[in-house]
Amino acid sequence: MINHSYNVIGVMSGTSLDGIDLAYITFSKDADWSFKIVVAETISYSDKWFKILKNLTLLTASELITLDEDYTMYLSTVINQFISKNKIENIDAVCSHGHTALHQPDQGITKQIGNLPKLASLINQTLVCDFRVEDVALGGQGAPLVPIGDRLLFSDYDWCINLGGFANISSEINSKRIAFDICPVNIVLNKYVESLGFNYDDEGRIAKKGNFNLELFESLNQLAFYNQQPPKSLGLEWVEKEVFPLINSYNLNTEDILHTYVKHIAFQIIQIINATNNASVLITGGGAFNLFLIEEIEKLTSNQLVIPSTKIIEFKEALIFGFLGVLKLREEVNCLKSVTGATKDHSSGMIYFPA
Repeated sequence: MINHSYNVIGVMSGTSLDGIDLAYITFSKDADWSFKIVVAETISYSDKWFKILKNLTLLTASELITLDEDYTMYLSTVINQFISKNKIENIDAVCSHGHTALHQPDQGITKQIGNLPKLASLINQTLVCDFRVEDVALGGQGAPLVPIGDRLLFSDYDWCINLGGFANISSEINSKRIAFDICPVNIVLNKYVESLGFNYDDEGRIAKKGNFNLELFESLNQLAFYNQQPPKSLGLEWVEKEVFPLINSYNLNTEDILHTYVKHIAFQIIQIINATNNASVLITGGGAFNLFLIEEIEKLTSNQLVIPSTKIIEFKEALIFGFLGVLKLREEVNCLKSVTGATKDHSSGMIYFPA
């Protein structure tokens, strides 16, 4: 029997390495889906875990297997503490993305650590996880996965943009959900601001002080990825190969790099959203707090940018991975071929039960 309401915990760790987002959410299904975020929290990574996750691409296959075990144990501790701290008793499932270690869909590879079956026993809960692997096996990009949530939970907006490690976007075009990664965001900005002793550029204040470098700006915009047609997605490996060497070749100071790169992000975003007029654009993810970036986008578009509540900004991805888990429990489509390029729509993810 299919339920009409679910209480789940959505768990998300993104490429920007802000930490692990956890959200306890109630979903209800009447004519349409609705939700309530009851409580949510971000657990920042320790310096040790931050360094490990930042250098995932350097690990050998055997090292990655060991790390998967370690990260699964760590993730179980974080989830259990969240449940205990908030006295959460009614849980239908924990729905966890894990953390992306490898993402090379063109080679049929995507790997998220922290999705081992034993996690269900460690947290003593039904677990829904590993949402990307099946899509890649079906010829898809395995990303982005958030658009089904955009369609069913945020349909009031013409465009939904998440500004996290990468900027990704989704929209309903000709009765199909279309979505793709636009460009790297915090995965680049955070790297360069680290040299100044910060984890991130608060409100984009440092970037705003910098000077604009036209040559770097134009070189970034000429990267081949931007001419590819969707479906398409980005990973850390691509950034390390294509973006960091290009930026470093200009020998600019950090403020100028940040300033120029923010303008690059804004430029790439408006190439997409200016395809429609008088559109409403929902902006979420950590980049929504970068006031300089938001200002730069607003300068270049007549469309309405909508910045929602802090809970939605910070926890939309955890919310939607919780929702993906609910759809998987119902064996309903949670992954769209129009978005990922897979051979068919499908209900992606694995369900594990405590031993």
